[in-house]
Amino acid sequence: QIQLVESGGGLVQAGGSLRLSCAASGRTLSSYIVAWFRQAPGKEREFVARITWSGISTSYSDSVKGRFTISRDNAKNTVYLQMSGLNAEDTAVYYCAATLRFGSSKISDFGSWGQGTQVTVSS
Repeated sequence: QIQLVESGGGLVQAGGSLRLSCAASGRTLSSYIVAWFRQAPGKEREFVARITWSGISTSYSDSVKGRFTISRDNAKNTVYLQMSGLNAEDTAVYYCAATLRFGSSKISDFGSWGQGTQVTVSS
C-alpha cells in the first residue's frame, strides 16, 4: 500500500498562490494516477485535478481550470498542485489520492489517501 503525505497548505490572501506537495512512500508513485480532491466545510469532497503516471495527461475541474496546475516528479515520488488566483471558494482541506484506474475522478476509485492539508484564503 502506498502512503501519501500532503504539505504546503496555509493561509493566503485572495489572489495569492500556494503550491501543495504530495509525497509518497511505501511504493513508487510512478505507477499510479494521482489526483487532488478538496473538501470545504459543510460540503462534499470534490475532484480538483488528476495526472497520469507519465505526467503527459492532466484533467481539471471547471472551477480550477486555468488557475491550478498539477505536475509530478516521479524521481522524487512527489506530485504537486500549483494554485494561483486563489479566492475564498478555494478554502478547503486538500487531499491527494492515488489509483491504478485510468481516467477516473471518482472518490471511490482512489484507494490511497493522504491526511489532507488546510488551505484558507482570506478575502
